[in-house]
Amino acid sequence: MNRAAIVEFFARLAEANPAPETELEYVNAYTLLVAVALSAQATDVGVNKATRALFAEVDTPAKMVALGEEGLKAHIKTIGLFNTKAKNVIALSQTLIERHGGEVPEDRAALEALPGVGRKTANVVLNCAFGHETFAVDTHIFRVGNRTGLAPGKTVLAVEQKLEKRVPQPFRLHAHHWLILHGRYICKARTPECWRCPVADLCRYRPKTPPPAERARKPG
Repeated sequence: MNRAAIVEFFARLAEANPAPETELEYVNAYTLLVAVALSAQATDVGVNKATRALFAEVDTPAKMVALGEEGLKAHIKTIGLFNTKAKNVIALSQTLIERHGGEVPEDRAALEALPGVGRKTANVVLNCAFGHETFAVDTHIFRVGNRTGLAPGKTVLAVEQKLEKRVPQPFRLHAHHWLILHGRYICKARTPECWRCPVADLCRYRPKTPPPAERARKPG
């Protein structure tokens, strides 16, 4: 995808959704960090269902440590890998208290040094909590980047680096949200909904998926 096509690609996504936001629910930078850590291999819907009551009670590292690992497990037991995630959330909360005065650091290296926090989580926190122009590549963005030709790469990091080079202003701040939402609701893994895609003509994916009615008419 050339530069003109990339500008048009994001212009159309921006027109359809001028102010995209993460679908994870949070009340401050700390609860955002916890929500993103919990969302690994889980859906945002499932995380939100588990954290609504939790975040109503617990919105600081000190409160989380006071709640304790078993107390946290009771809230998040519907989320996959909840035992490991509970251990990590308590540990990262203790680290925030000990090293950062209970505040979430606005620094990638410091974030990635927290238990259970990887590059993607750090990118989401930097973008959503602090307004950094980062590209948090999840499975949706990895798929969209490769399928469309926007940012092809064999690894998550390769796709992130390609986006870093190729996404122009004024689209950089919201780019990863547009791509996640596009992958989640239109450019789906099994059957991309090309017939209603606003950027289908810019995308290299072939063959395009026809509308459901047309597919239903085809034999076999």
